[in-house]
Amino acid sequence: QVRLVESGGGLVQAGGSLRLSCAASGRTFSSYDMGWFRQAPGKEREFVAGITWNGGSTFYADSVKGRFAISRDNGKNTVYLQMNSLKPEDTAVYYCNTVRGRTAFGSWGQGTQVTVSS
Repeated sequence: QVRLVESGGGLVQAGGSLRLSCAASGRTFSSYDMGWFRQAPGKEREFVAGITWNGGSTFYADSVKGRFAISRDNGKNTVYLQMNSLKPEDTAVYYCNTVRGRTAFGSWGQGTQVTVSS
């Protein structure tokens, strides 16, 4: 099983950028598709972005397409989320997880808080 630790969140003004990291333990990380999710206060957790096991394909929620970019470094057991042109509605706790399509199937980490001020 892959254990995950998210980092890189913070407070940023609208229009700014942040880069999130998700460090994974376990030698099987490189065999999993990975995804980023987020949960805003009072809302359900939602899919944000995904990447296949070899980085060959990426896919995004419509709300972040063109602004966010997911990538991975299998040598470092890490997946990243570059977030640009941030909006107040991007404010949420961000999580990474193993995925099948847009559905998470692993255990959740503690997440990292992203707050975008207007």
